[in-house]
Amino acid sequence: MPHSVLSRRLAGGATMILSLALPSLAAAQARPGAPANPIGCEVLSGLRLPDTTITSATMVPKGMAAAALNLPAGADLPAFCRVVAQVRSAPDSDVGVEIWLPVEGWTGVFHGNGNGGFAGTLQAGYGGMLNGLRRGFATATTDTGTAPATMLDGDALIGHPRKWKDWGRLSTHVMTVTGKAVAKAFYGRGARRSYYTGCSTGGQQGLIEALHYPADYDGILVGAPVINRTWGHAAVAWDFAAANRTPGSRLSDIKLGLLNRAAVSECRRQGAALAGDPFVTDPLACDFDPATLLCRGASSDQCLSAAEVATARAFYAGPTTRDGKPAFFGWLPGSEGPGRFGWSFLQSPSNGQPQFASLFKWVFGSSWDWRGFDLDRDMPIVDGALAADVNDATRGNLEAFRARGGKLILYHGLADTLVPPGQTVAFYDRQARALGGVSRLRETARLFLAPGVMHCGGGAGPDSFNSAAAGVPAPPEDSPNDDLFRALMVWREQGKAPERVVATKFESADPKRIAFQRPLCAYPRRTTYAGNGSPRAPGDFACEAGRQVAGSSVKRKR
Repeated sequence: MPHSVLSRRLAGGATMILSLALPSLAAAQARPGAPANPIGCEVLSGLRLPDTTITSATMVPKGMAAAALNLPAGADLPAFCRVVAQVRSAPDSDVGVEIWLPVEGWTGVFHGNGNGGFAGTLQAGYGGMLNGLRRGFATATTDTGTAPATMLDGDALIGHPRKWKDWGRLSTHVMTVTGKAVAKAFYGRGARRSYYTGCSTGGQQGLIEALHYPADYDGILVGAPVINRTWGHAAVAWDFAAANRTPGSRLSDIKLGLLNRAAVSECRRQGAALAGDPFVTDPLACDFDPATLLCRGASSDQCLSAAEVATARAFYAGPTTRDGKPAFFGWLPGSEGPGRFGWSFLQSPSNGQPQFASLFKWVFGSSWDWRGFDLDRDMPIVDGALAADVNDATRGNLEAFRARGGKLILYHGLADTLVPPGQTVAFYDRQARALGGVSRLRETARLFLAPGVMHCGGGAGPDSFNSAAAGVPAPPEDSPNDDLFRALMVWREQGKAPERVVATKFESADPKRIAFQRPLCAYPRRTTYAGNGSPRAPGDFACEAGRQVAGSSVKRKR
């Protein structure tokens, strides 16, 4: 069934079906404007929605969520109704959705959450749901319809093109329509506001919502969004091949540390890094050639061999055609440091193949091998097979989202090595051109670039500035000055657009102690240091005019 038909059936037919299935709900709906008065959680087991099966509706008592859902210790949550559903709107389509509904104190907000990688499980969305539930939101996530895939392994989707489409575009809208219908059934009234949060694949999900389903959410907060999905996977395969095609090309952790220190030092010399910082402030404005570390004599840990220099150059340049033209984005100077998804991860195999190689197996079959991958020959085939389903974030503009008052905040760590930060800058620049200039775009969308921050968090830079992010410490204050999630809500509801947010780095040995703070300025403005006080406090930093939209650092690449 076409997704537009599914949307109409879920939204348009839900009220009649619900009133027949749940008499107590009909009574609640008869009192417009009445406070939310939840029905019994177990009643939702009988809820009928088009193409939807409610697989479970269970009450989770206050303080019992950690044990019931295998959540981290200390996840003390209020009582909520947990609903799990499967939406099957077409052959081979099976989108899992999970919704948590606070029993008391619902604020009237629906909160959608993203997944990661190839998705496949609902648990990946729990981090954002925890924050939403604590705020009194009805909060939801989806497995994107890719089960039994996992975030790092999508081999189970070989031969299942409908699941590629659900993953690439449809599932988040399905989650949203379904989640809102379930919340309306439970509370007797619809949500007054809707917000979405997600990073990586979750970031892509949010952009798809803003670009193609602009009525779904009032505010969207996305980090490190995958925009060109097919070429993003090609970049990972490119890196792996550079490090593994010939002996001696792989960069050890010691060599990566050497490279990182040299990159930070050179960028500091160029004015793109601050003295004392172990990260690069503005890597988009820094040029670094790893050949400065080339061994002049015997190989050692204090220099790079010619093969290692070639690997580093391949990582910085990104995929390049046979005639030497850049085909996609590379990684920025300062991204070489250690971390869960750093350069070491990109060089390491997964079942003998590059990370996330399943996407290529969808096109070429399970016997695909990276050794035979040819960028110029194979990427047109990959795009021909998959781009229509998985690259929707490269198409469309934010005009409709803007017209209905939607607000979008993007953020990206400048030391990210899974999703190129330059691609997000290029996306923002492209949207500015489509809407008639950056000033008009800034009325509906803001971009924040986080120096030294890796993929969705981590790294040497200050990574705590989004309370909806999983795996990252919460900001020290629940205020729009410290938290982009709070800033998004204030922007949408009070009209106060965020010009800057203070990012925090906590001590690794004491996660409650602040190591330093640094303001992030809304692009294209950039953070500058006045030099009159401690660079570890935010007071001596200002937001000044930065690079021009569609600057030379990104305009020549996809």
